[in-house]
Amino acid sequence: MAKELLYTELKNMISSEELGFATTAELAPSSGIIGQERAARALDFGMRMKARGYNIYVAGLPGTGRTTFAKAYAEKRAETRPIPPDLIYIYNFAKPKAPILLTLPAGSGKTFKAEMEELLDRLADELPRVFAAKEFENKKSEILKEYQTKRDKVIKVMTDEARVQNFGVKTTNTGIYFMPIINGEIISEEQYDALTQEEKDGISENSEIMQKRASEIMRELRDYEKQSRSDVEEHEYSVGLFTVGHHLSVLLEKYAEDQRIINYLMTVKEDILENIEDFLDETPDDEEMQALLPWYTRRGTEDAMAKYKINLLVDNSELKGAPVIVDHNPTYANLVGEVEYDNEYGNLTTDFMKIKPGLLHKANGGYLILQAYDVLSNPHAWETLRQVLLTREIIIEPLREFTTGLAMSGVKPEPAPVDVKIILVGSSHYFDLLYYYDDEFQKLFKIYSEFDYDMPCDRPAVMEAARFVKKFVTDEGTKDFDVTAVARLVEHLSRLAERKDKLTTRFNRVMEILNESAAWAEDENSDIITRSHVEKAIREREYRLGMYEEKLSEMIEEGIIMVDTHGAKIGQINGLAILDEGDYVFAKPSRITATTYVGKAGIINIEKEAEMSGNIHEKGVQVLSGYLGQTYAQEFPLSLSSRICFEQNYSGIDGDSASSTELYAVLSSLAELPIRQDIAVTGSINQHGEIQPIGGVTYKIEGFFDLCEKRGLTGKQGVIIPKQNIVDLVLKDKVVEAVKDGMFHIYSISHVDEGVEILTGVTAGQRNEKGKYPADTVHGKVYRKLKDFYKKSIAEE
Repeated sequence: MAKELLYTELKNMISSEELGFATTAELAPSSGIIGQERAARALDFGMRMKARGYNIYVAGLPGTGRTTFAKAYAEKRAETRPIPPDLIYIYNFAKPKAPILLTLPAGSGKTFKAEMEELLDRLADELPRVFAAKEFENKKSEILKEYQTKRDKVIKVMTDEARVQNFGVKTTNTGIYFMPIINGEIISEEQYDALTQEEKDGISENSEIMQKRASEIMRELRDYEKQSRSDVEEHEYSVGLFTVGHHLSVLLEKYAEDQRIINYLMTVKEDILENIEDFLDETPDDEEMQALLPWYTRRGTEDAMAKYKINLLVDNSELKGAPVIVDHNPTYANLVGEVEYDNEYGNLTTDFMKIKPGLLHKANGGYLILQAYDVLSNPHAWETLRQVLLTREIIIEPLREFTTGLAMSGVKPEPAPVDVKIILVGSSHYFDLLYYYDDEFQKLFKIYSEFDYDMPCDRPAVMEAARFVKKFVTDEGTKDFDVTAVARLVEHLSRLAERKDKLTTRFNRVMEILNESAAWAEDENSDIITRSHVEKAIREREYRLGMYEEKLSEMIEEGIIMVDTHGAKIGQINGLAILDEGDYVFAKPSRITATTYVGKAGIINIEKEAEMSGNIHEKGVQVLSGYLGQTYAQEFPLSLSSRICFEQNYSGIDGDSASSTELYAVLSSLAELPIRQDIAVTGSINQHGEIQPIGGVTYKIEGFFDLCEKRGLTGKQGVIIPKQNIVDLVLKDKVVEAVKDGMFHIYSISHVDEGVEILTGVTAGQRNEKGKYPADTVHGKVYRKLKDFYKKSIAEE
């Protein structure tokens, strides 16, 4: 039976007295996830799982707090986990293009870096002074003097031997030259040419003897020089070793338990001693070189010592537990880090100090929260993330190498081992895409945590919502809300959930109302936020977004869009259509007409013929044919052509919520019974005439009510809805008041017969014992018209 609803059934009415407080000042702020027990349990379990592959995908509608609560859960769990080690890159003395990765306890990386910088500063200051000291120079002079003495002695012996052979000796940097002597004087080339052949032969013979002797002496001098240089280097090494070893001994002792650090420090010591000149002040004169090559720059002491520095890749010294990182720009470089390059006169240069960390380095040992959309929309981000999770190591390489496999010159950092839990936040759509199109996804993301979009409207949930308001007051520093404001807010939560027994969990929308309510209260210099401020925030938001709705209303009022709200007409009915603009949803009445005549075409959907109908709407139209055949064509075939149209619809239509409305128009046309135009209808229908629930029932009722209110409420207007949608009613107060005052009516029905009786005022009719409908009923009239159509079609044949 059709039922006219009472005003108490039209919304979630929250009594301020039942809440048990006067203002939110009496409440404690909420903590944790509100109304998301299933998601919370999944998150908690996923956070606790240490096995591989237990990364988490958090799904749900935007605004349900997915990212906020995922971060909160991760931070709570991170407090109990150990602080991960620092990551540093050091110079690889054996392979300079392959920097070495070292791990140190949290905070030790910064300390070690500072210690190495202090070491270099001290050596740069002390080594020049040590090597410039008088003791060092004296010892070095002794070595050189000894060498000079030996050299002079050997040269004197050679000179004496040469004079015996009548030769003078001339020594230069390029070698030793012998010049003939005759009569005690060195002769010139002209004098040599004037000698007899016999004298020349004698000189040549003696010259060969001296050349052999000179070779022996030169070898001896080179040995002396080599020994001298070795003695100087040994002296420098011993002096440097004492200085370097003295300062390094502290570090060697401190890091004695870390063999990799010890090996590094020993390598640093040997390299410093081998390149001790890099620390000294002695510099060559580069003016001539710079004059020839203007771009020439001599490597300075700072450049020479760069290889001894520490690249502190990740510093965890400030952490109190495991890291939790939320990022919204997971590009390839941001995920795995990069090696930066400098442009020097057109050449790209780099070194291990230009290695920069990525999000995965920073989140190592903890949690990385990313948006699924961001990952999938950034080129190669998903492939990179998947590779890291599979290999459990981070490889820093240029994107060109990652995508093409072609190597680029530069450094190749040692891969970093990684242990990180990834939390992807996104819609179920992206989850399905990854699940079905990536074979590895289900192995890597074994936890699915889905946030619900609503929660039951019981007292615990209402009080939790009130405590959420208190948390907002505490966090934002606003005035407190009184109990009437909280009650109005809870009613609005039901409206957002579109069910009076539910509350929405999309708290971003709630935050908007809270912020705007606080702003309106501040404008009025109110000491407390009341129901009126919440009402104004809701009303002003609707006004900001409602321009399109207002324009449509004006067109209906002006008769441009034709909708009747008085009288009765055959084959014409008021349907209700939802218009969703994303952030704003409303509904407006739409005239639906039906024509019927003899034919074989059946029911034709004009919207479909014009390619303006969606698949679901077309399915609803087809259901009408099934109902008509089931109800009226048991004794003869249908000989019916009928056309159904949403008048003045120029933008397309979809959904089956108007299928019952369309049926009423067809039945009206066949029975030649007028339909009341002061009643609008919504509801889906099946082939047995049962009314099925639809969406947006609240907006649909309000859409027709607004039109009737503008034209003047008569006390007869109303809307027919499916009975299953009663629970979905969260109507505005003005509609509730109109129903309470008997000026507007809302009927719930479960079968098409109930609706047609309300619309036509005629009994639908039931089959009698002979299977016939009474002639004066709706069904009887329709049956008779269809039988006439059949007879006419037979006669025409």
